[in-house]
Amino acid sequence: MNTNFLLKIKESISAVLPITILVLVLNFTIVPMSTGTLLMFLVGALMLILGMGLFTLGADISMMVMGEKIGSFLAHSRKIWVLIPITFLMGVLITIAEPDLQVLARQTPGVPDPVLIWAVALGVGIFLIAAFLRTLLQIRLSYILIVLYSIVFILAAFAPNNFIAVAFDSGGVTTGPITVPFIMALGIGMAAVRTDKASQEDSFGMVALCSVGPILAVLLLGIFYHPTGSEYSVIKTAESNSFAYIIKEFLHHFPDYMKEVAIALSPILIFFLVFQATVLKIPVKPLIKIMIGLLYTYLGLVLFLTGVNVGFMPAGYFIGGEIISGNYSWLLIPLGMVIGFVIVAAEPAVHVLNKQVEEISEGNITGKSMLLSLSIGVAISVGLAMLRVSTGLSIWYLVVPGYLLAVIMTFFVPPIFTSIAFDSGGVASGPMTATFLLPMAMGACNAVGGDMLLDAFGIVAMVAMTPLITIQALGLLYRFKTKRSQILETASEPGIGEFIFYDLDEYEEDFIDMSADNDTIEGEGTKVI
Repeated sequence: MNTNFLLKIKESISAVLPITILVLVLNFTIVPMSTGTLLMFLVGALMLILGMGLFTLGADISMMVMGEKIGSFLAHSRKIWVLIPITFLMGVLITIAEPDLQVLARQTPGVPDPVLIWAVALGVGIFLIAAFLRTLLQIRLSYILIVLYSIVFILAAFAPNNFIAVAFDSGGVTTGPITVPFIMALGIGMAAVRTDKASQEDSFGMVALCSVGPILAVLLLGIFYHPTGSEYSVIKTAESNSFAYIIKEFLHHFPDYMKEVAIALSPILIFFLVFQATVLKIPVKPLIKIMIGLLYTYLGLVLFLTGVNVGFMPAGYFIGGEIISGNYSWLLIPLGMVIGFVIVAAEPAVHVLNKQVEEISEGNITGKSMLLSLSIGVAISVGLAMLRVSTGLSIWYLVVPGYLLAVIMTFFVPPIFTSIAFDSGGVASGPMTATFLLPMAMGACNAVGGDMLLDAFGIVAMVAMTPLITIQALGLLYRFKTKRSQILETASEPGIGEFIFYDLDEYEEDFIDMSADNDTIEGEGTKVI
């Protein structure tokens, strides 16, 4: 465990250090923060490093194993009357306790927290059933996504404008650090019982469908529910610069997140224990290992969420407001892009996804290429979101062409990349987005007097959208390179000859004079037969 834990801590430092350095540079140059706010941010960064290390270690040895075991059982049973109620209940209960959703609900003005949370939870429950059935029936994901997003935009045309951004944000935050490892493992467990060629690509796509459900649910909520107001709570920075006050603030909030994460993990634990007692019957030693892993996951998430909520949220809000109202307002968009590029590496669920992608693809899709594609996508997302804050540009002008392009690309990309891309959208928009980027947008929006629901909200939606395009672009590149290598392999087979590259100007006459009787043209160490 010690070696694995140290490796996870090293990965966490690599993920959190870039955003920490960037905030420090801003503090000592153009956006000086109070000593208290800066200290809270730094303590939060340390908690993020330790929390991410524990969480990813725990997810590997508990959440993924539990999800795969349950998913495999459900796939083997093939009893619809068993699958549907269990799947729906899992989706609802896990979503209700998802920390990301709790954060978004607290920051959404005009809609009571329980109303928004239950609407989203019902959406996830219904679409988790759809995801299971898709895997069992082997329906291509792109066809389902075309139908679903068509319905999304039809409903959006009838929903109030101030619900559209929140609806798309809901789809992003629902698939957070609790739901992603478990839902992904369910999909892998279900696909593992199949031996057909499509089982690999069907391992992914469950997170994608579970991201659509909340969007539809909140749009329907907007059509039938009328908010009572639109007041929001301003995020407060540190009131004192003393280190004792900073520690007291973290200790004050720590029990809240201990309770929140315990509630979040309890449905998964209860489901697993019921399955263990009735059908799984895992031996004692592996079972103890899973329980220890779950404890790591719990401690890691408590540390992580305390760090981002107490330390990162005030810093993000302050930076956004100060930049747009100061002499460097033009920096908001490029700075947002840089922050977006580095912050995605600090999302816990991103590391879970990248690891699973690399394992399922047998190394053909590397974790580094996935992370780079996600980072580029999130950078573009945040830049567009800050453009909306600065100009009041409607989210319609971004999400419609964005999703249209993403859906069109599904016809040209290997199916596994489509599944991974639409999963990535939900995974990239995790707690770091909800507790740093969204407050940053809210701070900027408040400073310019914009409409919070129309202009600040939607940043999570943008972060969830652009990876759909960048990951599929990676798929196009992968397809091109695969075809090229196949052509070169075929050309080098005995009796066929070799592809050789020449300077055409130097060898033009030789090519023209080449006869049809398999004469050989000599070049610099190479030849064409």
